[in-house]
Amino acid sequence: MKIIVNGACGRMGKEIVAAANAKGVSVVAAVDKFGEPTDGIPFYRSIEEVSESADAVIDFTNHTAVPEICNFVRKTATPCVIASTGHTESELAMIKALAAEYPVFYSRNMSLGVNLLIDLCKSAVTALGGDCDIEIIEKHHRNKLDAPSGTALMIAEGISECLEGETDFVFDRSSRRMVRPDNEIGISSVRCGGIFGEHEVLISRNGETISLKHTAESRALFAEGAIKAAEYLMQQGSGLYSMKELLKEASAAK
Repeated sequence: MKIIVNGACGRMGKEIVAAANAKGVSVVAAVDKFGEPTDGIPFYRSIEEVSESADAVIDFTNHTAVPEICNFVRKTATPCVIASTGHTESELAMIKALAAEYPVFYSRNMSLGVNLLIDLCKSAVTALGGDCDIEIIEKHHRNKLDAPSGTALMIAEGISECLEGETDFVFDRSSRRMVRPDNEIGISSVRCGGIFGEHEVLISRNGETISLKHTAESRALFAEGAIKAAEYLMQQGSGLYSMKELLKEASAAK
């Protein structure tokens, strides 16, 4: 498999290049607006300058890169993996429109374990009948820009699918003087030191609390997930895919 890495000089970009080298995946082009080229890989400041062909492009940059990614995919018909977070509604609309024409894999977390955590949370809430108080606590390194994390929102959105009626996501209770409503999911963010990523979900009901937790111990797991996503896209037609479909196919294969 041949890939293009957009954001190759960032923390995750470097992990993807390292994971690709370890797996025998060829990185045919590296793109980064700010970093310096390394490893002799053809290097560009903009993805729209890339001339090499590839089986997939993996984007681990910033949500604002969506227009450039869309232009590149339409120009080259290259499947793309979008792993950045913090997208606006208009950017998400661009991604969905692109997926109507080309294979697009979009996930705010590339960890297989996090996506399993979401399934476990949904199963627990469904088994308890949905009559639960749910709190999500997410912890990340001090340099993370967005809060709450895209993963915390993924978890909350997944759980809300199991609940009746509208669900409110509450990020701050400091200005509220009221009893906790039934229809909310609380999300608390911690930014500290060099924490890679930790997500804990508390599900409370009738005097008991279930705690489900995922801890990322290395960025390498996200890089491996992104490469698995690129491999998965090679077998797909146009459409918007996520870890849900990848996990389902992996489970069926076993």
